[in-house]
Amino acid sequence: MAKFSEYWQYRPSAVAGFITAAIFGILTVFHLFRLFKTRTWFCIPLVIGGAFEIIGFASRGIAHDKYDILIPRLLDGLLILLAPILFAATVYMILSRLIRATAAESFSIIRVKWLTKLFVGGDILCFFIQAIGGGMKSGADNAAENKKGDKIILIGLILQIIIFALFLLSALVFHKRLRARPTAKSRNAEFNWERFMVELYAASFLITFRNLFRVIEYAMGNDGYLLSREWPIYVFDALPMAIVLFICSKWYVGSIKSEKDVVDLEAMNNSHVRGH
Repeated sequence: MAKFSEYWQYRPSAVAGFITAAIFGILTVFHLFRLFKTRTWFCIPLVIGGAFEIIGFASRGIAHDKYDILIPRLLDGLLILLAPILFAATVYMILSRLIRATAAESFSIIRVKWLTKLFVGGDILCFFIQAIGGGMKSGADNAAENKKGDKIILIGLILQIIIFALFLLSALVFHKRLRARPTAKSRNAEFNWERFMVELYAASFLITFRNLFRVIEYAMGNDGYLLSREWPIYVFDALPMAIVLFICSKWYVGSIKSEKDVVDLEAMNNSHVRGH
């Protein structure tokens, strides 16, 4: 399939780009409101990731008329690629807080004080690998550089999938052990810890699904079906990530006291850190 311009395989849709940016804008503003209202600071990466999605898809809309300019392509290529890594960081962090909130540290296969550091550290590594590949691909002057960028992005995506698989294993083992031997805090009817676990699994599945799509996309190359057409990025990337933001909007329970959400996850984590 012949390229539409120097930077695009096709002419990006302004309508699709701006509507998607608006949807992420609404979700991100809601997250920002909940963030400051509840002071659940470990959710900050969700807001930053939402901002990445807004700028990335707005850049696609701008590129409808500015298709011969590098900056919209660079912002689209980098920010949409990297946003899910930030969503994943919050998913990693909520597990350690749930383990502490249920006083079930002994059920974790990884020491809780290392759990967040290990997975978020891996997340940061994936972020930089994919950022390097995305930057190289977006500014590539020839096919060889473009292909090299694809390979680097693939390495980052595959590493992210492996890290996520290890994380899900840790979550499943903790979940199974706690259900078999509930702690006093997990029996608290006012703290529905399993609701958070179900939401964690749902967000993890959607992020992994999106990452698998990206692996296939880059493995097929620029002339492959997925990269040479626009609709897949909206169906297999934008839609799952919008659902992730919606799911994670329920995690802002820092200072909200209601029938179901009476545990301050942020304070629980901070008091544990101070105690050590």
